[in-house]
Amino acid sequence: MLCDLPILPATRAFLERKLKMRIGADWQDAASGRTMTFRNPATGEVLGEVPSADPQDVDRAVAAARRAFDDSPWSRVRPRERQNLLWRLADLMERDAQILAELECLNNGKSAAVAKVMDVQLAIDFLRYMAGWATKLEGSTVEPSMPLMPDEQFHGFVRREAVGVVGAIVAWNFPLLLACWKLGPALATGCTLVLKPADETPLTALKLAELVDEAGYPAGVLNVVTGTGLNAGAALSSHPGVDKLTFTGSTEIGKLIGKAAMDNMTRVTLELGGKSPTIVMPDANLQEAAAGAAMAIFFNQGQVCCAGSRLYVHRKHFDNVVADIAGIANGMKLGSGLDPAVQMGPLISAKQQDRVTGYIDLGRELGATIACGGEGFGPGYFVKPTVIVDVDQRHRLVQEEIFGPVLVAMPFDDIDDVVRMANDNPYGLGASIWSNDLGAVHRMIPRIKSGSVWVNCHSALDPALPFGGYKMSGVGREMGAAAIEHYTELKSVLIKL
Repeated sequence: MLCDLPILPATRAFLERKLKMRIGADWQDAASGRTMTFRNPATGEVLGEVPSADPQDVDRAVAAARRAFDDSPWSRVRPRERQNLLWRLADLMERDAQILAELECLNNGKSAAVAKVMDVQLAIDFLRYMAGWATKLEGSTVEPSMPLMPDEQFHGFVRREAVGVVGAIVAWNFPLLLACWKLGPALATGCTLVLKPADETPLTALKLAELVDEAGYPAGVLNVVTGTGLNAGAALSSHPGVDKLTFTGSTEIGKLIGKAAMDNMTRVTLELGGKSPTIVMPDANLQEAAAGAAMAIFFNQGQVCCAGSRLYVHRKHFDNVVADIAGIANGMKLGSGLDPAVQMGPLISAKQQDRVTGYIDLGRELGATIACGGEGFGPGYFVKPTVIVDVDQRHRLVQEEIFGPVLVAMPFDDIDDVVRMANDNPYGLGASIWSNDLGAVHRMIPRIKSGSVWVNCHSALDPALPFGGYKMSGVGREMGAAAIEHYTELKSVLIKL
């Protein structure tokens, strides 16, 4: 029950109110009156309910975003003001960082302490980084040749303009951070946004809408519709009034969203799944590599798109590194993310718990060895951190995204061997190399087919570095200057003088 949770009074007050969607200037129920519940993953208990939007609600949200983009105070806001509004929003998030962290913990089970210093702080830093881009959007001038009109004079230039109404659909593993990855470049460039949070994790999206309103953004700039992917998500993906779609989630759903977007020629970026390799070279600092590999897979309960879920260790060190990681896993404290001593919280849902333990059981059936963990338990949706060995490269555990605290470990013999295995996967989101031989590292980096390569670290993200994947890991990039490209259009102008 809410009264038993060790949370701030402000967090409790937010949860106890009747939560509604933000559409235009108003907080609204779904037109149908339908609602859906959300649960505490640490206990399985229902915490409350939110509106369950249908296409009619999405229509209203897109219309509000269109009005704000086409003809509202927002459409006339200058770059400096867009910059200052983003800074104001970041300041408000900093003020309410503990509330946001507690809501994120109750959203999906992660540690509130970690969420405050990681999820919330990274979101704040990203908004401040993107605020700077508002005043740095540039076009170019062109000296046209116009060979068919040799006696005429022309002036040519290229404008960079906001793409328009953005539809954003985000996953449940980092609900606040992912929302800000979409919100930041959209607001910096002058777009408007309709945000659809994941079914399971509506809380921080609704709190973010409150802060956007408090920061002084005009009505309709950010609209938040809560609902299922089948209803609200599908309606937003196929809506002809949306100019650009951005999605973070599974590759399976990303393909459907991409196809729906193409029917309207909607611009689209997709940040999708991963099965990232962690490579421990023979010269690596083995203690650091083992600790880093453990963090790469067990952070956020393994529910990270770029989690280091495939471990490749040089054969001469394989047994020792696996033993060290298993020791770390066995020593981790599991429990509610509201307990600051807890090192791993629950998975998002019973469905995800069943999915992850199903993969572990599949490994047992096919003869793999469970070096540690391998069990789910309750109440709540917990899975012990698990390390699996004696698996073949072609095994489903190696090829498919499990999205839980499950590491599959395999030995390798030389650089060519490990590069081949690292690339032998449908995904290409991230990879890490643990080595002090920078010559070997630099030779490996161009050969690894992934959007990010980390050296002696893993999942180290910075607002200035673009993030996204090769192959089935998506289309386009989040963060960095590259993100601005996806939220703007280029317009060529030629004037005959």
